[in-house]
Amino acid sequence: MTTLPQSGAEALDLLRAHGDAERAKGLAEHHKVPRDYLGVATGTLGNLAQEWRQGLDLPARLALADDLWKTNIFEARIAAAKLLTQARIRPDDGAVWEMLLSWMPDFDSWAIADQVMTAAQKRLVADPSRIETVAGWTTSDDHWIKRAAMIIALPFAKQNHPSEGELAIRIRVLGWAAAYVQDADWTLQKSVAWWLRDLSKHDPERVQYFLSNHARHMKPFARKEAAQHLT
Repeated sequence: MTTLPQSGAEALDLLRAHGDAERAKGLAEHHKVPRDYLGVATGTLGNLAQEWRQGLDLPARLALADDLWKTNIFEARIAAAKLLTQARIRPDDGAVWEMLLSWMPDFDSWAIADQVMTAAQKRLVADPSRIETVAGWTTSDDHWIKRAAMIIALPFAKQNHPSEGELAIRIRVLGWAAAYVQDADWTLQKSVAWWLRDLSKHDPERVQYFLSNHARHMKPFARKEAAQHLT
């Protein structure tokens, strides 16, 4: 059992103890974002974060996640998001949601952004009315924030039998996607392709209809990925 950290400094010491210099170098070269990388293996990082999440109460997790995020260290930011990734949080009074959203202006890496949005997906599913906040991201000048709207909404692409409200969100996100493909930005095109690819496993007719109307605006790689599971 890992010792539960009582501060960000203690958590960093535990992360550093599992670091590897060669792996850290590889991560830096792969992500191409200037920050410190410790070289902690993905599985080890996940196990540490899981033990901390299970062993600390919510106020302690929020404080620790905030400390870790502020370091700007790759593994620390991943761990911060993992600390707050939980389907059922009681009480879900908005504290986790607000903290996750407060990190969004710092997004500069797909790996970190996706980990934060994975945590945020749980909070959106728990309270779908939060889609109104997400809708505001779609007109941001920051492509990372615009991209986040598609990533956080991925659960609504994966439902076999969506409720009326969930279907309404699905249709709304497709509207965002139609606007996004007008932009040549690679990250936005990729986010649309990812969303459509996942939706095609559960609602292929709707994806076919989208592509018939909007594929001409999509980059070739995005069209290919979106249609990957269509026959």
